[in-house]
Amino acid sequence: MAQKKKYMSDIHLEDYTEEYRDKQITVDSLVFDTNRKRESLNGLWHYAVDQYNTCLRQHWFAERRRDTKGNTMPVDYSFDEWPTMQLPACWNTVEKEYLLYENSMVFTRNFSFAKNEGERVLLKIGAANYLCYVFLNKTFMGMHRGGSTPFFVDVTDKLEADNRILLVVDAARRPEQVPTVNTDWFNYGGAYRDIELLRLPETYIKRFQIGLVPDGTYRNIQVTVALSEPIHTTAVLTVNELGIHEEICVENGVGSAVFSAAPSLWSPESPTLYNVCLTCGQDTVTDRVGFREIKVEGRDILLNGKPLYLRGISCHEDSASNGKALTDEERMENLRLAKELGCNFMRLAHYPHSEKMAQIADEYGLLLWEEIPVYWAIHFTNPNTYADAENQLLELIYRDWNRASVIVWSVGNENADTDERFAFMSRLSDCARRVGGNRLLSAACLVDAVTNTIADRMAAKLDIIGINEYCGWYIPDFEYLPQMLRNSNPDKPVVISEFGADALSGHHGTVTDKGTEDCMAAIYEQQIATLRAIDYVKGMTPWILYDFRCPRRTSVIQKYYNRKGLLSEDKAHKKQAFFVLQAYYQKLAEKSDA
Repeated sequence: MAQKKKYMSDIHLEDYTEEYRDKQITVDSLVFDTNRKRESLNGLWHYAVDQYNTCLRQHWFAERRRDTKGNTMPVDYSFDEWPTMQLPACWNTVEKEYLLYENSMVFTRNFSFAKNEGERVLLKIGAANYLCYVFLNKTFMGMHRGGSTPFFVDVTDKLEADNRILLVVDAARRPEQVPTVNTDWFNYGGAYRDIELLRLPETYIKRFQIGLVPDGTYRNIQVTVALSEPIHTTAVLTVNELGIHEEICVENGVGSAVFSAAPSLWSPESPTLYNVCLTCGQDTVTDRVGFREIKVEGRDILLNGKPLYLRGISCHEDSASNGKALTDEERMENLRLAKELGCNFMRLAHYPHSEKMAQIADEYGLLLWEEIPVYWAIHFTNPNTYADAENQLLELIYRDWNRASVIVWSVGNENADTDERFAFMSRLSDCARRVGGNRLLSAACLVDAVTNTIADRMAAKLDIIGINEYCGWYIPDFEYLPQMLRNSNPDKPVVISEFGADALSGHHGTVTDKGTEDCMAAIYEQQIATLRAIDYVKGMTPWILYDFRCPRRTSVIQKYYNRKGLLSEDKAHKKQAFFVLQAYYQKLAEKSDA
């Protein structure tokens, strides 16, 4: 016989999130939304710190102010009297009191809406770190895991003329999450990308993928479409500049076709984009797409059949003023700085950056490495952890599938080569290869410290072997690097995904004084002189473009920043190493053009 509850349940519940788990929002919610019309919910939101997750425990969203007998009830919230915050934002940068706050915050606002007959309305949250619970008009709509990828919620049936939306954003670090509790960057909290409403037809285009068939002809364009409903119909693809106006048969909501054309190929030197349009029923989507082929042959990386050296730099999604909530101007600035450095390639570490980065990179002509935060010692044996990682990978892949700039999917960074990790990341690699399109697979691996060789078992699952090595810095004896390179004989290309040294902007000394610009520049000079002679090294993405926040770094030089940036955190000062790398990349570019 079930025991009757004797006490108020919300304050005694240990697992108060159990009731919310059945509505987890995953990649299945993702909708192709590039260039779609949208109505923004950015702006002023009321907010409150909710350290104990009382909103979820007590169901604040239900706004229950009277009991069943009509008596007024005391409440622990005052939605419309709370202070306001301009979203999107990372709360850590809004008020100094919230700098190190890592638990839950509740956001709410009211908005009016005029619904039309025969339409679906989707709410898009561009990113919210790390858990986000969505409530609309006193109803729980769903919960999303993963702080760097977008998600969509169909709110059609719950919208009214006047609406209250409420978001509970939980930035707590947890052992089972991806990433786990221990990372090397700042754990920003907040709803830090755009919040929008999309009006769509009853049956709409959910997925639209277009790109070259990787067959070496550069003439066959494959198109895939998936609809929101499993109907039989016809879609029409139009690319006027290529003379394409073709029908695609859609069966059970899915269609695919290959058409011949002769596009000018996209490359960093000539980032040609075409206006493409897909129409199906009452829905039409458009995109700007480049056509290119990327592959590996032996130890060579080939872009459109020509050997490619990846002149790269790593970059975090971090702003001294805005945290992860970069403005479009800041994103463009980062890409412009990479171009000024002489890069044709950028590693977006260690999690999915905004989709706007890839869209701008398409226009600018910068190749991209995109990554999910399978970082350090996550719970490789936990099936829920794997499901979280795979969902983030799929959301990234489907979001950026049409971006010509994206040539690498990376499934992790700096994980020890254990059986559990190999099984976990092999599954991710297989998933990316199955759905990732015309891309290469990589991961940032560690050097085998016992044999001082490139010997990570994951190399067998990858197209490019990423190697993080800090010879001259964390390994002070620089001779480890030439020895490692001589000891290794990989059968595929290697990209040195990280090397570098800390330097405080404007701090100088001898080349052996750690933390000075002079020491940093000297290490760059040693690295370049060594790596340039290795025929299987086909690129590098030194660590990192500019300094970024990191709470584990507390020295007088670091001051809670990782100081390995080639620029200061505000990007106002270029360190000496910037010019060392720039000169090298300039010579490589001149050699490539000759």
